[in-house]
Order: sequence, then C-alpha cells, then structure tokens
Amino acid sequence: MVFSLITGLIFAAILVGGIALACVFAYKQYDTDSRVYGIAKFAMIPVVVVGAILLLLIPGSFHTVDAGEIAVVKHLGDISATRSAGTYFDFWMTDNYETYDAKVQNVDITTQAYSKDAQTMDIAMTVQFQIQPDKVVDIATQYGSLDALETRIQNVVVERTKAVLSKYSAMDIIETRAAISPEVEEFVKDAIDGSYYVNITTVVLSNIDFSDTFEQTVEDKMVAEQKKLQAEYEKETAIIKAEQELEVAKLAAQARIAQAEGDAEAQLVMAQAEANAIKAKSIEIARALGFTIDETPLLSDDGETQIGVEYTINFDGKTPEEIQLIADYMKYLEYLSKWNGELPDVVTGESATVVLPLQP
Repeated sequence: MVFSLITGLIFAAILVGGIALACVFAYKQYDTDSRVYGIAKFAMIPVVVVGAILLLLIPGSFHTVDAGEIAVVKHLGDISATRSAGTYFDFWMTDNYETYDAKVQNVDITTQAYSKDAQTMDIAMTVQFQIQPDKVVDIATQYGSLDALETRIQNVVVERTKAVLSKYSAMDIIETRAAISPEVEEFVKDAIDGSYYVNITTVVLSNIDFSDTFEQTVEDKMVAEQKKLQAEYEKETAIIKAEQELEVAKLAAQARIAQAEGDAEAQLVMAQAEANAIKAKSIEIARALGFTIDETPLLSDDGETQIGVEYTINFDGKTPEEIQLIADYMKYLEYLSKWNGELPDVVTGESATVVLPLQP
C-alpha cells in the first residue's frame, strides 16, 4: 500500500512536471511563431491523456505483503496464487489481494457456563492459535476470511469449555481449577481438527467467577471448616496436655510409692537391726547376771554349712524377780545412752528419787 502510494506520487509529479514544461515551451513560442504554439498546444493533449492513464493503472498495481502475512491473489474472483512477504506487481483492476495474518493470534473470550450442580459462572479465557500457511487457500475457500474462521473457533472453544465444566460441581471447580484448565485445553485441541486449518497453541482459563451469593456461601463454609479444625486442634492439644499431666502424676505417684516402700524397708531394716541389738544386749546382760545361754547352730538350706548361731536365754529355775531384773537392767542402759552427762537431780522426801537429765 505504501509502495503504491509512493509510486503514484512519483507518476503524478512526472505528469505535472511534463504539463508544466509543455506550457512553458508553448508560452515562449507564442510570441515568435503562432504556428508552433498551435502544434505544442495540440501535442499537450495526448501527453496529458497518457500520463493520466499511467497514473491510474501503474501505481495501484504494486502490492506489498509484510513479514508474518500471507496474501491470497484472486484473479477476477478466482484464487490464482498466494504471496509471502515481498512486493509484487499485479494489475489492480483484475487481481485482488486478501491478506491473512500468519502470526500467533490471541483471542480473549468471555462467556457464561453452568456447573454440574447448576451454579452459574462467568468465564474469562484466552485462546492462542496460528493458521497453517500452506492451508491459507483452503481457509479463503471455506471460510472467506480470517475473521470468519476466528468466530468459528471461538464458538467451538466456548462449546467445549462448557462441556468440560458441566461435569464438575461448583466446589470441585473451585478446588481443582488448576487441573481443569489443562483438561479444557486438551478437549479444545481435540475438537479443532484439520478442517479448521489452524494449530491451537494455548487455551487458558484466566478467571472463573461465581455469583456473589454462592461465593459468600463458600466463604462461610470455609470459615466453619477452619473453626472446626481449630476446635479439633485445641481438643487434641488438650488431650495431649492431659495425657502428659496424667503421665507426670503417675510418675510422681510411682516415685512416692517407691519412696514409701524404701522408707518402710529402711525402717524395717532399722527395726530388725535395733531388735538384734536389743537381743544381743539382753543376752549379754543375762549372761552377766548368771543366766544360762543356749547356743543353736544355724545351717544353710542344704543343711551342710553353718551360717550362724542363735542364742537363747534359759529361764529354767529362775524366779520372776530374777527375770524382771534383766528388763530393768535394759531400761537402765537405755537411760544411760540418752544421758547428757550432767549430774542427776535428787529429789528427797519420804524416799529419794534420782532424775537423770537426758539429751534433747
């Protein structure tokens, strides 16, 4: 188009220049030779006619095809050839150029669809496609123009997208939106077969918008689920804490039981030791007071090894007073073990009483 315009301007400039030169020549010859003026005047007519014809025919016959475009040339209405990028000369009165964009086409589509559970949604999507350059004649023959082909592709895309979305409930669409878009793309590519003479490069669901009422319902449900999860979490935390406290209490109780058992065993050992000590003392006292001490050997379980001696006081022939003497002497020794070493107090009266000061 630009080349044709430039060519037309050049031819127009040549024509105007030629007419101007002819006029100047005729004017100069007018004063000297009227016959020459008449001839020049007559010659100007074919020059103007030929120039006008050339201006009309030649510039409009130059056609330019830009990079990324393919032109279909129609000669008197019939497709005669295709042109790629470049400049061509085809007579404009018989040859017509129809240009098709061979670059990737970006089409934005908005439509409305329904989910499986009859929820309405507004869809925004983008489709990218590119015509097959070797099929441009078929496109021109079957569809007439790229706009008509694009309209047909949009219809197929909308139809296939609605078919895919109708298989899912609204909640499924919300939860699996990222997985649905590739499924729509695959479904569309299968539908746009060879009869459309294009290659689908991308189909993207850029937005799915449900009604405000449904979105509010979804939001309320999500809030309820979050509260439920929070309650379950708090419950589990409380259970864990209670179990921990119970375990601590069990361990503390076991510790107290073990301590009590240890204390009891210690007391038992101490009592046994004290009893053995008292018994030993009583044996020694009885021996000092002239009692007979019987000795009995203690044997092991197998009855062969002596592991000790058991001493027993023989009270045969002893009066109760003599036996009581052993007990009194034991009390005397106990008092002595608790005496703090200070002189005793003597209380006199009808009888004398000696009071031993004891250790606190």
